[in-house]
Amino acid sequence: MMKINNILSMAARAGKVVSGDFALRKAMEAKEAVLLLIAADVAVNTAKDYKILADRYKIPYFVLSDTKDALGQCIGKGERAAVAVCDSGFAVAIEKKMKL
Repeated sequence: MMKINNILSMAARAGKVVSGDFALRKAMEAKEAVLLLIAADVAVNTAKDYKILADRYKIPYFVLSDTKDALGQCIGKGERAAVAVCDSGFAVAIEKKMKL
């Protein structure tokens, strides 16, 4: 997670991040989300639901090594199970860092 903290924080400040279950689902359905990040400590069924949604809407996703708390802190919020990035530039930068 440390390798994507700065990029994710910048995306959040730019208003290009969506979090919260309802907002995530809405962003994915509207094809606004271009990358989904899932916290490591979410419930198995929750992770499964997000993965199914991401696959349905052809959105790449990563399961992070950090917790919901760390993910939320990164975007300046409380605990977050998952976060959607809604900007292709930020998404590409995060994907590159995740694949290193």
